[in-house]
Amino acid sequence: MTNTAKSINDIQDGIIEEFCAFDDWMDRYQLLIDLGGELPALPDKDKTEQNLIDGCQSRVWLTCEDQNGVLVFQGESDALIVRGLVALLLSVFSYHTPQEILDADLYFIERIGLRDQLSPTRTNGLLAMIKQMRMYALAFKELQGK
Repeated sequence: MTNTAKSINDIQDGIIEEFCAFDDWMDRYQLLIDLGGELPALPDKDKTEQNLIDGCQSRVWLTCEDQNGVLVFQGESDALIVRGLVALLLSVFSYHTPQEILDADLYFIERIGLRDQLSPTRTNGLLAMIKQMRMYALAFKELQGK
């Protein structure tokens, strides 16, 4: 899925709408698991120590490349719910410029109630993934000289 025409806020609004269609958190967890199930597998060559996210209890790998000025992320996790979290973050950040990523206010996490539903270790992992994606954005912004 490419989000080239949608702003980060438009994507977040879509996520909020999708999750808020369910009142029960078990249904929202199932949605997260389903999103993770749709995530393409990360090639084995990218499942390296260098691409592992520090701070995640589960194993999470994340890669990023610059494609004509926008960043494209790929990721995977060995845990079902975390894989869904990876899928959400990839959908929000991929196909945006480094500056858009750095400027983004990730309000969807609070609005869909994720912060209250995740265990402290999963919350730390989610924050570590966001931090790594922003670090990639900063590094690519520097490389682009902007």
